[in-house]
Amino acid sequence: MADRGVDLSALPKEVRDQLAELDLELSEGDITQKGYEKKRTKLLAPYIIHTPVEPPPRNDVKPLAPSSSSSHAPPPSSSKYRERRSRRTHRGGGTRDDRYRSDIHTEAVQAALAKHKEEKMALPMPTKRRSTYVQSPIETRTPPDSSSGSEDETSVRRQSSVVIPPPAVSPNLQSPDSWINHSVQGSSTSSSASSTLSHGEPHEQPNTAAVTGMLAHSRIENSAPPPDVTAVAPPARGPRVDLPSNAVVRGMSRGHSRSSMMMETADGVPVNSRVSTKIQQLLNTLKRPKRPPLSEFFTDDAEEIVEVPQPDPNTPKPEGRQIMPVKGEPLGVVSNWPPALQAALARWGASQGKSPALTALDITGKPLYTLTYGKLWSRSVKLAYTLLNKLGTKNEQILKPGDRVALVYPNSDPGMFWVAFYGCLLAEVIPVPIEVPLSRKDAGISQVGFLLGSCGVGLALTSEICLKGLPKTPTGEILQFKGWPRLKWVVTDSKYLTKPSKDWQPHIPTANTDPAYIEYKASKEGTVMGVAVSKVAMLTHCQSLTQACNYCEGETLVNVLDFKKDMGLWHGVLTAVMNRIHTISVPYAVMKACPLSWVQRVHIHKGKLQSLRYFIVFQGNTHEIRSVSSCDAFLNVFQSHGLKPEVICPCATSPEAMTVAIRRPGVPGAPLPARAILSLTGLSHGVIRVNTEDKNSALTVQDVGHVMPGALMCIVKPDGPPQLCKTDEIGEIIINSRAGGTMYYGLPGVTKNTFEVIPVNASGVPIGEIPFVRSGLLGFVGPGSLIFVVGKIEGLLMVSGRRHNADDLVATALAVEPVKTVYRGRIAVFSVTVFYDERVVIVAEQRPDASEEDSFQWMSRVLQAIDSIHQVGLYCLALVPANTLPKTPLGGIHISDTKQSFLDGNLHPCNILMCPHTCVTNLPKPRQKQPVGVGPASVMVGNLVAGKRIAQAAGRDLGMIEDQDLVRKHQYLTEALQWRAQTDADHVLYVLLNAKGVAVGTATCVQLHKRAEKIAAALTEKGSINTGENVVLLYPPGIDLIAAFYGCLYAGCVPVNVRPPHPQNLAATLPTVRMIIDVSKAACILTTQNLMRILRSKDAAASVNIKTWPTIIDTDDLPRRRPPQIYKPPTAEMIAYLDFSVSTTGMLTGVKISHAAVSALCRSIKLQCELYSSRQIAICLDPYCGLGFVLWCLASVYSGHQSILIPPFELESCLSLWLSTLSQYRIRDTFCSYSVMELCTKGLGTQTELLKARGVNLSCVRSCVVIAEERPRLALTHSFSKLFKDVGLSSRAVSTAFGSRVNLAICLQGTTGPDPCTVYVDMKSLRHDRVRLVERGAPQSLPLMESGKILPGVRVIIVNPETRGPLGDSHLGEIWVNSPHNASGYYTIYGEESLQADHFNTKLSFGDPQTLWARTGYLGFVKRTDLLDASGDRHDALFVVGSLDETLELRGLRYHPIDIETSVSRAHRSIAESAVFTWTNLLVVVSELCGSEQDALDLVPLITNVVLEEHHLIVGVVVIVDPGVIPINSRGEKQRMHLRDSFLADQLDPIYVAYNM
Repeated sequence: MADRGVDLSALPKEVRDQLAELDLELSEGDITQKGYEKKRTKLLAPYIIHTPVEPPPRNDVKPLAPSSSSSHAPPPSSSKYRERRSRRTHRGGGTRDDRYRSDIHTEAVQAALAKHKEEKMALPMPTKRRSTYVQSPIETRTPPDSSSGSEDETSVRRQSSVVIPPPAVSPNLQSPDSWINHSVQGSSTSSSASSTLSHGEPHEQPNTAAVTGMLAHSRIENSAPPPDVTAVAPPARGPRVDLPSNAVVRGMSRGHSRSSMMMETADGVPVNSRVSTKIQQLLNTLKRPKRPPLSEFFTDDAEEIVEVPQPDPNTPKPEGRQIMPVKGEPLGVVSNWPPALQAALARWGASQGKSPALTALDITGKPLYTLTYGKLWSRSVKLAYTLLNKLGTKNEQILKPGDRVALVYPNSDPGMFWVAFYGCLLAEVIPVPIEVPLSRKDAGISQVGFLLGSCGVGLALTSEICLKGLPKTPTGEILQFKGWPRLKWVVTDSKYLTKPSKDWQPHIPTANTDPAYIEYKASKEGTVMGVAVSKVAMLTHCQSLTQACNYCEGETLVNVLDFKKDMGLWHGVLTAVMNRIHTISVPYAVMKACPLSWVQRVHIHKGKLQSLRYFIVFQGNTHEIRSVSSCDAFLNVFQSHGLKPEVICPCATSPEAMTVAIRRPGVPGAPLPARAILSLTGLSHGVIRVNTEDKNSALTVQDVGHVMPGALMCIVKPDGPPQLCKTDEIGEIIINSRAGGTMYYGLPGVTKNTFEVIPVNASGVPIGEIPFVRSGLLGFVGPGSLIFVVGKIEGLLMVSGRRHNADDLVATALAVEPVKTVYRGRIAVFSVTVFYDERVVIVAEQRPDASEEDSFQWMSRVLQAIDSIHQVGLYCLALVPANTLPKTPLGGIHISDTKQSFLDGNLHPCNILMCPHTCVTNLPKPRQKQPVGVGPASVMVGNLVAGKRIAQAAGRDLGMIEDQDLVRKHQYLTEALQWRAQTDADHVLYVLLNAKGVAVGTATCVQLHKRAEKIAAALTEKGSINTGENVVLLYPPGIDLIAAFYGCLYAGCVPVNVRPPHPQNLAATLPTVRMIIDVSKAACILTTQNLMRILRSKDAAASVNIKTWPTIIDTDDLPRRRPPQIYKPPTAEMIAYLDFSVSTTGMLTGVKISHAAVSALCRSIKLQCELYSSRQIAICLDPYCGLGFVLWCLASVYSGHQSILIPPFELESCLSLWLSTLSQYRIRDTFCSYSVMELCTKGLGTQTELLKARGVNLSCVRSCVVIAEERPRLALTHSFSKLFKDVGLSSRAVSTAFGSRVNLAICLQGTTGPDPCTVYVDMKSLRHDRVRLVERGAPQSLPLMESGKILPGVRVIIVNPETRGPLGDSHLGEIWVNSPHNASGYYTIYGEESLQADHFNTKLSFGDPQTLWARTGYLGFVKRTDLLDASGDRHDALFVVGSLDETLELRGLRYHPIDIETSVSRAHRSIAESAVFTWTNLLVVVSELCGSEQDALDLVPLITNVVLEEHHLIVGVVVIVDPGVIPINSRGEKQRMHLRDSFLADQLDPIYVAYNM
């Protein structure tokens, strides 16, 4: 710094003032650090002595800058007779720093931090994409994996790096070792920000840490779940990709799959990836022993409810006797006290007209004008006359006595305000002073509207200058502010007022209980209410202040407070006039520009501070109410100038009770009042304990003097009935006095609880009749009836049954370090209710020059300090850019608006740290799975005894058809096709449409037969394929694919249908193709010329070995040949085709489908959907696996109906293609996928009118079935039905199908039978593997829709997956299926038969041990409904809950990812899609951000909140990514395992990664 060699105390006064002003600007955020240093250096340049001198202690450095301790001092002033008083304040949430400063406190915080340092805690730093925020210069960045750790930490990492093979490092990134060993500084890696392991060090000793590292990684190796599929995530969501790049095939032996993998963990992830280190580090941090929560766990009614706190035996409890009400001295009667306040003004106006009433200062601190009592009186009378007689017409006056009027005057113009206020009193209208609205976006502006509305204000008084400055509409009218009633604006400058006629005099009645004025007050929630003060209360208050403060006529008073409310109004406007005092009003702006202005006023009047008689300290902030340090600091600076310690007099006030207590001026030389040093722990339990042991968590408070004259005071419990406290208990101060507020105007309900409180004793009996007013202040009565205030109800945070004061937390946060990171006074602390308790949130404005490192370090140290000193965990700490928090009119932080922004996700933090793991201690106990003592037989018997049927359901019988020819004909599809080619040659089976809706291909029965023959001939000739060999079909969706399929069957080979690679994304999609070809041991590939070129291209060579493809035959231009004969399988059990699919867990599974299964399935679909030759259906699905393939290729040939084929990729260029086709061809039945439905919902949702205009009409559609292998997506199907209802879609049309790997089609909503029904299940019970049905709209309920009707020939039963015994109706279990079209088994290379037998041919352990069942791997339940099916029996509905492989086991409970994702997607408008997975017991949530990148960090707390609230889970890591990053397969399902692998391999390029502590 430039001041190294300067003795600041020796500088000229004006230079010191300028420096003080600069410091203030910096602390307020009005100047940048750079600008500050530049100006400071310039100022000091002439005085620099070039010798290294230690900078003097802080108090000498800046004697008077408000950013030094002095600023929090209250200001002095003088008068002609004796030095008088002055007051100084900071409003709630004020803007100065030292309100919070206490040297004792700073020491305590430093001690607490030092203690933490010994414990060494490593917090993983969040990762931020560099582009999102301003880059910090390279020098300040930290190496990707290094940290500001200590020596031993470095050695730990060296050791661990020996154990774990480092990832292959690209040349431009050094390995972690090189960072550590050479501490090279260079740019950070691509996707992450700065250091990984940040400030604070690992918890264990060096060697244990290394061992832990080894264990963590070796554990991963050994437990080796089947490796999941992983590959590079596609850059955009465009091409849907099924991604198993190095997947394992289900059923393939482990040994085989392992050999194909590189050195990876079992998760298929390079071991030492950076993300893994961070997660490991997070786990280590979370392993730190938590402070035991205050209460034990509690389980109620077998449902895990939130833990109920049990009283801790060591909690301090109040032990004193019940408090006695404290009485103030009697209010003396002075003979010449006026009968009303207006009478005093009338008297001085007449008798002392030349006496000065008010001097206002301009912005430079020089007197601007002086208003005499004569002028004040005459102008007020003019205004009163104008208000009553000159507004509106003669016959109809706008204002009458008793009406409410808003006063809108700036803080710089006290004179106009005084005239307006007294003018209203004289006119007997009720003034409501409010702040000047600056813009439509002012913090809390709509709440001011609520105040005006509740007070019934229709008129606003203002000055001409102020009116000009108000925001206007383009037409020049004053803006209508949000929530405000319509106002008429009246300008009160003298030139617009009318002089009353000689005979007109204002009516001045004796003070009565009618309201005199209304003072506004904002509650903790931000609601602004008006406290009405009656005429008699106003007068009595002035009298009691005069007596308590010993005011005398003609003194001088310097007022530094806001004259519109509180002490500034009571002393500086009302009591001053009653006593003919000369008030010098120092506006806030002057204080900001020249903090010394009020002290100079004192000098001008008396020359020395010795004569200052009385100096009232008003503290608008709880921390100030007891802020000893600011008073001391002020005294230290000014005692040398003659300030006497006994004149500093703190007081306590509140809008409702007005002045509660004030310290009377002391006698010179008398001992100063004692101070209390209280234990913060005691305070948090609401009891007073003098702190002796732990100096770090102590709070020093000073008294605020005695109760006001004429008042009675009690202390009652702040919550529940107003029970009197004990003497050593802290409670709310309540006052009974004639000088207090009377009600919240216009709000009788709230008024009763505050203004009409009757205290009760311990047994609940009222102690008397007299009503008390709640002051909102928390405190206690000390020795000698001195009142001590320790806080306000508003700043109270009740966390786990303990009370913490927001301002104490602010003070601790600010004491963490000389503030380099945040602005003092720009910090908000509040609590949000999440999961049945209040959670503490701190939001601060970050300085623009603070680096990520600094901020993160500051945040972690604040956590430690607050944890150590207050024993409370922070839930969230957010830093926002400078000047972005909503401000109160005087520059403080608007807490309730900040809280609302936080909850709405509009805060836009630049840094955030969430600590739910450490502060959420009331989660239910993790469920311990009980050993099953009850066998499956007992369960079954139990169900029967309870009258519950076994949960099973069946479709109707397939039935035998009499005509044997038909059975024979339809035994094989090849025969069916030949028969159709002969009997109905020209019947069109298939029509293929392009994006324009034009038929680009058709196939009649005979055309299809002939094309199949050509392909069969080519296979035998070109490919020299033997019967039974596997042939891969690689085609885009179309008729070629169908012809190739039948060609294979004609030649006797087994078709394997594979999705072709995406030409724009070969790297991600080609390895999957290669893998299926290798796994299926295909002898040949049938494909088109285009795709053949791609398979042999250079681009393909980059991802796979193209030299080892099997024979490739392009089927585009085949010669006309016929095969020697068409193959007929010797038995129907022979394999017809292989169906390969990548599951959502990344497992590649191929199943064998026999000829018998094919005919049974086709027959079942034909019966369910009533398909025959004259019918048309439309299919908009991918035809590569499952039911989609069956409908596209097989069903038409079997049933003879015409299929209109719409390839889903065509919808990308023409969204309405599918819907307009349905309308144009009058289709009754259509099949689609969820991705198609979602495309239409999102893309066409707003265009239904346009579709109507184009003539689209969907009234013809009677069934629209979504083909899927998952739980029905109710929200999507509902919104689709709703949106397209306008174009005629019936609400009953949409339904879903359900299939799995072991059986491709279990349910399919047919044309007959009841509509699918919906039930509501309690989500808590699902987590316990139970089903509890609840009513619609019940909290925590999940709607589930039936997955279509069970197909003919299919039987399902619900089985306990562990005991394999059948379950009862409405019980959750695994769905097992028995049907003639079950798959025959997995296609395996080495016959690993155990999985085969388990999944395809398994038997119940009890009940029916003969039937062979296949296990679907899905959880669900069967419920018998009241609906009737076709045969007249009650209908059994099957509800699918989710795949067992996908479920997450957390805290002993079972979660379905989709439920958590649904909650997350609702959390904020900018979340497009989300996916969750677990890694080492941490829940990771990945969310796609569709808004701007500044919203990214807003999502972190909202996601954490919603998952905690709705699922009782703590999120470990929140990852915010770009849209399209979450991989989705062709069926529209999220590939969560694939996403997990990309995340752990650090391939996601996230916008932000937050590690929740």
